[in-house]
Order: sequence, then structure tokens, then C-alpha cells
Amino acid sequence: MRFKYLIAAFVVGCLITTAQATPDRWRVEWPNTDFGKTNIGSWSEILSGGPPRDGIPALTDPDYIKVSREKRILDREPVITLELPGDTPRAFPIRYLTWHEIVNDTVGGVPVAVTFCPLCNSGITFDRRIQGKVLTFGVSGKLRNSDMVMYDRETESWWQQALGQGIVGQMTGVELTQLPSWMESWAEFKARNPNGLVMAQPNYPRDYGRNPYTGYDTSARPFLYNGEMPPHGIEPLARVVRVGDRAWPVARLRSGKVEEAGLNITWEKGQASALDSANIGKGRDVGTVRVRDTRGRDVPHDVMFAFAFHAFWPEGTWMLSN
Repeated sequence: MRFKYLIAAFVVGCLITTAQATPDRWRVEWPNTDFGKTNIGSWSEILSGGPPRDGIPALTDPDYIKVSREKRILDREPVITLELPGDTPRAFPIRYLTWHEIVNDTVGGVPVAVTFCPLCNSGITFDRRIQGKVLTFGVSGKLRNSDMVMYDRETESWWQQALGQGIVGQMTGVELTQLPSWMESWAEFKARNPNGLVMAQPNYPRDYGRNPYTGYDTSARPFLYNGEMPPHGIEPLARVVRVGDRAWPVARLRSGKVEEAGLNITWEKGQASALDSANIGKGRDVGTVRVRDTRGRDVPHDVMFAFAFHAFWPEGTWMLSN
């Protein structure tokens, strides 16, 4: 299993990185980051994920093609869907985000960052405007609680992807606005949006469509994570629907929709896990979650692994039953 190989390859590096976690060792690579400002408890929380800064290349202003022209993507493959007023609905295939993790673009006049952290299954879209600036995000190569640490190219501050919050540097404590987006199958997107757009294949030498984390979401433990496991007997890599500081186990949704806390949460089969089989489109069915309010409007949310929710919202509410 590829994931077991990754654990073996990085276990020594993880220990070394923890021992060396200090800004003094990072300043050469990050000369413009203000390490005097941070809201994390200990520098040892920051680990190297393996690749260096920009070793996972974020994308900016990608090309798009019409849905009818896309022939590579399998029907069950997951995409992140963004449907903003004033613009054509767009699909961002996970087959590309697995290898790039961040897409910077402008949709409907809104500068956006579409992000995906494979190790947390966290797919979130942010508004890139903050404090009168438009930020451009890259991948730092660092992890915290197994979640991607992003950075902005304007101030070189570090940002926690799961939180959408600055954690190191000038932007420490600043929060990005999360926009409504969701993961669904390619078949679902194109059936609803036959005139929609899909991000074109990037011009990088990557094995797009292959999952480098084969078997990850059925493994016993998260990768490069030393924190507490979730309570209530919930498996660490079980998917949960996070809205604010509440989490609904996806397993609870499979018997039908849930209506509570002013939300209508539904689950439909048909979407492949991006973190199961070697071919993303052939992963086991994990279904599509939609979250709407009582007026039918899409609500910002995230379908992430339970361990990550517990790590970043340790006092969060687990919505286990009616």
C-alpha cells in the first residue's frame, strides 16, 4: 500500500523535523516571514510534509474548457464545485488539486482560492480579499495536525487551511471568508451544468488521475499526526460535515437527510473517494454532501476527517443524533 510506504519513508524525518522545529532553521527559506507573531502553542506543532516551499506548485489563473469537451474525467471522480452569482458554474477536479492543492483565480468578480488538503480530505474555497489586499496563496510544504499550511506571497504569512486563519507572520489571527462550495461527482456537476466550465489539465508533468495516497482513508491513523483521536468512538479517518464548530458524521446522513441547527444536510451516493484506490475515479463510493439553509441557499462547509475536526475544534460540538 502506497500510504504505508509513505509512513515508513517519513517517520525518521518527522522525528528530526520535530526536534528542529524553530524559526532559526526556517528563516533562510522564509526571510520575509515575521516569526515574532504567531498564535500556535509550540513550534513543534509545525512539521515538514516532505516537499519544500512551492514543491507542490499552486496554480494561478488556470484555463477552463466547456463541460462538453472534457473527456478525461471519469463520472464518479470528485470535483469541487463553485457556483457564484454572475459567473458560469465551475468545476475544479480533485485529480488536479491532489497535485497542486491551491488554485488562485477570480470568479464572478471575486478573487478566490480553491483549496484541497488530501491528508484531511478538506476542500474549502476562500475569498482572497483581506484588509484591502488581494492575496495569492502558495503551498508552504509544512503541516500542522496533518493539515496543509498555506502562505500568502504578499506578506509571506502562514495560514492554516482547515481554519482559513493566519497562524504565523503579519496576518496572524486574520480570518479569510469561506465561500459556499462543495465536493460532488463529475457526473453530478455536468448533469446540472451542461454549459458549465471545468478547469483544464495543468501543464505540469504530473500523473493526473492517480491517487498517491492509496488506501489512506481506510488506514488506522492519520499521517504525520500526533494529537488526540476523536471522541465518541468515531474513527479518526471517518468523514464528518463541519459547519462552523459543529460536526455531523457522514455515516449518520446515509439513512436520509438531517434537518437541524437551521440546516438541511443531504447525502447522495455516486462520488468516489479520492483517497482510496490508485485510480481516483475507481475509489469506493463515499457520496456527495450538500448543506443548505432553511431558504435553500448553499452554506459554507467542509467534509473533513474526524481527527482534523477534533484537532482544530477540540471544544466543538459533535452532532451525533437528533
